[in-house]
Amino acid sequence: MIDSVSAVTLATHNMPRAVAFYRVLGFEIVHGGDDAAFTSFRAGTSFLNLMAQPAERKWSWWGRVIFYHSDVDALYASVIAAGYRPDTAPRDAEWGERFFHLTDPDGHELVSLGHCDSGEFRRTTAREIPRREQRD
Repeated sequence: MIDSVSAVTLATHNMPRAVAFYRVLGFEIVHGGDDAAFTSFRAGTSFLNLMAQPAERKWSWWGRVIFYHSDVDALYASVIAAGYRPDTAPRDAEWGERFFHLTDPDGHELVSLGHCDSGEFRRTTAREIPRREQRD
């Protein structure tokens, strides 16, 4: 039986841009950085990795990374203050979590989740989180 997911690795065409983005979200670098071909961030007891890819390497929608944050609204404000545009504003879900969608500079879909004050909390699954609305 699998105990947990150890890491998720995302591709990037621009490591310095991607590193700056994930640092705004609060991820701590444990290996690599702006000039590295591979960078690891701590994500609780797991890791989020970035792997540099050449410009000709393309990818399309593959799914989303969902991560928990202790204060979704504060994170949203930090993302806005850093000049990024989340795909949705934070909202409460009927299963007791608060969330918002954003897309990283390389097009990877992310969801930030946290507890909300309304409703009874129960752990959610990716299937329950509505797909973000397409940008205009």
